[in-house]
Amino acid sequence: MLASTSSLSFPLPSTPSPYCHRTTTCCCFMPAWPRSLLASFSPATHLRPRLRASVSASPAPAKDYEFNDGNGEVELRLDIGKLGIENSRDVFVDVDDMSLLVRAKSAGTLQTLMNVKQLFDRIKSSETIWFIDEDQLVVNLKKVDQELKWPDIDESWESLTSGITQLLTGISLHIVGDSTDINEAVAKEIAEGIGYLPVCTSELLESATQKSIDTWVALEGVDSVAEAECVVLESLSSHVRTVVATLGGKHGAASRFDKWQYLHAGFTVWLSVSNANDEASAKEEARRSVSSGNIAYAKADVVVKLGGWDPEYTRAVAQGCLVALKQLTLADKKLAGKKSLYIRLGCRGDWPNIEPPGWNPDSDAPPTNI
Repeated sequence: MLASTSSLSFPLPSTPSPYCHRTTTCCCFMPAWPRSLLASFSPATHLRPRLRASVSASPAPAKDYEFNDGNGEVELRLDIGKLGIENSRDVFVDVDDMSLLVRAKSAGTLQTLMNVKQLFDRIKSSETIWFIDEDQLVVNLKKVDQELKWPDIDESWESLTSGITQLLTGISLHIVGDSTDINEAVAKEIAEGIGYLPVCTSELLESATQKSIDTWVALEGVDSVAEAECVVLESLSSHVRTVVATLGGKHGAASRFDKWQYLHAGFTVWLSVSNANDEASAKEEARRSVSSGNIAYAKADVVVKLGGWDPEYTRAVAQGCLVALKQLTLADKKLAGKKSLYIRLGCRGDWPNIEPPGWNPDSDAPPTNI
């Protein structure tokens, strides 16, 4: 059974005018994965941002270190007893705001003990402290965002799925885009990872009507299906901790400008297939889509650009979605509270500039938050 938002308490914005908000679209680019290159292509070294792409069934690698998140800092402990290191001058710790490289010289050979190319969040690299404690190398990193809890040292699938929920605070996710199959595959992967309930509007609609979406479109047209999906989204808007996969194509509500009233109740992720060859081109493509206002999907909170699609890399795409959502919610920590406020006021269609309580969207009175 889906939980109602009335059973949870979300933090509301503390600003004098909590109703006005303008969203900033984040973009993440995922290169193509041709089947002919799957054997030799390593997404972990090419994805932007850096991701640990893996098949969904792959187990998490075993840790060879100890990690702890304390008050305002994180501590990393690496066992070096077997290396025979006796002098701190044989240890080299290189850091910047988002990466960590730990090496040690043993028997005349420089060995890499840890190479984290993408830390879970930013650190104050100039305040890094490290020392040798008996058989362990201890590295202390000062966090920039002291309130953010780090599940682990790096931005892996495991740490993202564990850490993103503190930022989402129960707000649901909506996956939109031209492909129903891609939307559903990614939504289910994300839901399984973060412990949310996966919901596919196609399954709900087909179960209710006892006919396929294709048959429905053929018999009644795309408008009828889009209207019905909008009703489903309305019923889902009052629930929390769901990942909703929406219909793709012209019969999907998300493809229409006037059907976003209830999609704004959650964080929306647009999965967009792109012809771009690199991250910069993909971001520019996303920027043009948003600024032009010609595509309804551009109303989404984040955009994940896909250079292609292969179901085997569903987790990598899902991870890209979580990276983008993490960036979005860290950039505006009041955003989840504003989503909650929008839901509490009845999803009146006034996102992102939320009108005060009592405002009637059907009245002739002009909006106050423009």
